[in-house]
Amino acid sequence: MGDEQNKGSVTGQAPAVLTQAQWRACIEQRLAPMACSFSHAGDGTLTLRVFEPDSGRVDLVVSGLRIKSLQSEAEVLRLIDELLYELGSNSLRQPDLSS
Repeated sequence: MGDEQNKGSVTGQAPAVLTQAQWRACIEQRLAPMACSFSHAGDGTLTLRVFEPDSGRVDLVVSGLRIKSLQSEAEVLRLIDELLYELGSNSLRQPDLSS
């Protein structure tokens, strides 16, 4: 497992940079069945809305996410973990995102 974490440095290659389409798809797939919408601000940040697609009820809004902080898979997975934690902490409803 340690070898996998150091793979980029062992080979001398930097980790691959994710495109916006890739990190969006990753977030959307992991948060399903909830839906996501992304709004870009002019300052290089975005707002992420996580909502129930049938009712439109918004379960989570995160503003000020730096787009440049979503360039690697590890960074995106870290964000997803934080989003899942926040959604799980929601006292109104706890969506089943375990699959």
